[in-house]
Amino acid sequence: MFSLLALMLAARPAWAGTNLVANPGFEQLDSTGFPVCWEKSGWGNGTVAYSRTTAAHGGSTAMSITVTGVTTGDDKLLMTENASCAPAVTPKHQYDLGLWYKSTTPNTVVTAFRHDTTAGWQYWTDLETLPATAAYQHTTVRTPAVPPNTDRISWGATVYGTGTLVTDDYTMQDTTVPVTGGTCTAGAACTTGSWQVLPFLNPVRSMHAIVLHNGKVLLMAGSGNDPMAFAAGTFSSAVYDPASGKFTQIATPTDMFCSGHVQLPDGRVLIMSGTKAYPAADGSHGYEGLTSSYIFDPVAQTYTRVNDMNDGHWYPSATEMGDGDVMTFGGLKADSSGSVTAELFSNAQQKWLASSQVNQTWSYFGLYPAMILMQDGRLFYSGSHVFGNGTPGTGASIYNYQANTITPVPGLQSKDTRDQSMSVMLPPAQDQRVMVMGGGNIYTNVDAGRQTDLIDLKAASPAYQPGPLLPQGTMSNGAKETGAQGKMYVSSVLLPDGKVFETGGGLHNRTDPVFEASMFDPTTNTFTPGMATDPIPRSYHSASFLLPDGRVMSVGDNPGDGSFNMHVSVYTPPYLLHGAQPKITSVANPMWSYGSSQKVTVDSPIVRAELIRPAAVTHSSDPNQRFVDLPLTVNSGGSVNLNVTSNPNLAPPGYYMLFVVNANGVPSVAQWVHLM
Repeated sequence: MFSLLALMLAARPAWAGTNLVANPGFEQLDSTGFPVCWEKSGWGNGTVAYSRTTAAHGGSTAMSITVTGVTTGDDKLLMTENASCAPAVTPKHQYDLGLWYKSTTPNTVVTAFRHDTTAGWQYWTDLETLPATAAYQHTTVRTPAVPPNTDRISWGATVYGTGTLVTDDYTMQDTTVPVTGGTCTAGAACTTGSWQVLPFLNPVRSMHAIVLHNGKVLLMAGSGNDPMAFAAGTFSSAVYDPASGKFTQIATPTDMFCSGHVQLPDGRVLIMSGTKAYPAADGSHGYEGLTSSYIFDPVAQTYTRVNDMNDGHWYPSATEMGDGDVMTFGGLKADSSGSVTAELFSNAQQKWLASSQVNQTWSYFGLYPAMILMQDGRLFYSGSHVFGNGTPGTGASIYNYQANTITPVPGLQSKDTRDQSMSVMLPPAQDQRVMVMGGGNIYTNVDAGRQTDLIDLKAASPAYQPGPLLPQGTMSNGAKETGAQGKMYVSSVLLPDGKVFETGGGLHNRTDPVFEASMFDPTTNTFTPGMATDPIPRSYHSASFLLPDGRVMSVGDNPGDGSFNMHVSVYTPPYLLHGAQPKITSVANPMWSYGSSQKVTVDSPIVRAELIRPAAVTHSSDPNQRFVDLPLTVNSGGSVNLNVTSNPNLAPPGYYMLFVVNANGVPSVAQWVHLM
């Protein structure tokens, strides 16, 4: 239960009555007749008209933005980006932003920019979608914690569709909740976290791990990279329940080894391709890909076959689009050659469409190409892949399915040594930043590298920039990595405190495991090295993923001698050692719609909330992994309203883990919500 003090801190700003906005009601005008400390901004092909109106909420003036004919771009009314007008802020503090508005279009958002003391003004985040309303409505939304090196912010309203938005009476107040309690007594684990190797073995060779919307985990082996099991037709998978520690063996109809998989909008799992054949002893063919596809039902715990794909895809990508459809690229066909066929699974029809119904560029993206959905509906091929060299050209590209075009993206370092690298859309998804970590080349067998690359997909012409080097680890023989030595088979897991946990990997193909783990902070673009390391080697055919209780689970390791490590490890991040977890005591409605406000009750003050998509990971690849920020409004009585993005490309439909986080950075246990 809340204490009275906690309720007061959560319910009202720390500096109640102090409005940080200059000229909040547009009453003061400059020599041109435009409100002082406000400016016009925007881009694209729309026509925009800014005007003052006497239909004000308070005082005599409000501002109107009317946009027509827009198909790309947006128009903004923002606080002027200078020291006189843009409110000063304190890093790590949060602020409540309020305004009155009425609108004829639902295509409006509250947008914030920040001034970095080194890099200057830059986009920060979209905070809340404003529903259409004929009468004035008031909204208040809380910002995320202000990033380091930020001294001012500018914010206002963005219109990105046809219609008219009228706004008035802006407010901004510091609402930082003092940090109390949270003392950690766990020694070194307070900063590094800790690992536990579970006292039982995994019953299947888990090459594939999919977190289900009931909190359980589907672990798939198929033949488990075992030619004898393949010849015998012995295929396996299991469902693991972290709450009970129980494994349930699942009848597995075909060899799903090296398949692709993704959760569908209804929570079932679509699984495509797998192994039709292992390489022939006489060299007449290599691995061959199946055309078959199945759906796994988490409730019935059964596989059901759907129609076949048009091509075999051994090692395919699988990306859910904003409309719930799934696109698949790459992999090996039934004749061992690379597949250039794009495949589309229609969510409406629940089947794979004929290739003639799918836009085709007949391009080969490699094996397990990381195809990440962008906020505008295009796909970003990050350059992460499996087996050998990257694709021709720059190694990364943007694929526009509707226009059927591929645009090269420059800047990826050492594109031909990003085999078994991992790509991740950094928190929050609204920022549209992707990071590639590590990688090697199993054909040339060079030492895996330390390089990372960062890209801002919101930029007009996105290009990779070098990121910080991966921290170095220790080999099995006790030797320390030196020089440019890094890791392939990297695992990266999005955590509910907004950081990325990097773990596992090896220096070479299926050998020389590297014991190292670090924490990457997207707000500072820095790694914190020296996190606790998994005592079990995790290289080829390993996977690490977030559990609903905030811990990280790791399975698998398949060295070159054909053995497989059946131990299961679980990592407790430091945030779980710094006081009690806040609890989500109720979710008013677990069925969420885009652009809505959702009421959630918590048992103690929180400072942020987010949706994290459950993992579907294999071979250092989970292109659907994402963290979607939920700007919040704090109510009295221990409840908050969470503002859901209106853009399904930021959060494709389906089940998500809802986490809330307190001022100590401690997350709750997740509650499942269904976004449709």
